[in-house]
Amino acid sequence: MGCCSARCTLILLCCLQLVTALERQVFDFLGYQWAPIMINFFHIIMVILGLFGAIQYRSRYVIMYLLWTLLWIGWNVFVSCLYLDLGGLSKDSDILSLGVSSHHSWWKENGPGCESERLPSAGWQNQQNPELTIVRSCWLEYQYIEILHCIIQLLISVSLYIMFMHVFYSFCFIFILVNFIGEFHHPSKPTKLLF
Repeated sequence: MGCCSARCTLILLCCLQLVTALERQVFDFLGYQWAPIMINFFHIIMVILGLFGAIQYRSRYVIMYLLWTLLWIGWNVFVSCLYLDLGGLSKDSDILSLGVSSHHSWWKENGPGCESERLPSAGWQNQQNPELTIVRSCWLEYQYIEILHCIIQLLISVSLYIMFMHVFYSFCFIFILVNFIGEFHHPSKPTKLLF
């Protein structure tokens, strides 16, 4: 196996996808966005299984990864449309927190260069957290950071999908070739000569 072989590139891209998915998982946990937390968790498991399938020549795991990648691409397109307010979706809705809480993206208050101000609230005197946060300005708005995460995942996923399709077709070719050669050298049924 060479340093620049397709298999080495596949493993490298899978590791990169795992790292970016773990990073995304951490920031979704910080923002209490439950739908992305669950989907990221399944994605991490599927990437590990797909990597195992590619290394161990297990075509079922590769097929499972290919099917999951289609769902993952759809999820990232949905999240991008949500943060861009496309198709009747709104970034201010509670879809990503599953309606359980009013939490939002962690990047909304903690983005790069964000200036936030905590104001005391008279209406929350009996609550545990009597402060509201107002974000004045950021270098980069939070929705663009979330879309950037989606774009990175889409680029990695599409390139891995193409590579895994190549791996799957090579598995099929090797399987057919081995069966053909095996049948040629060791026929399963004895041939009968008709005289």
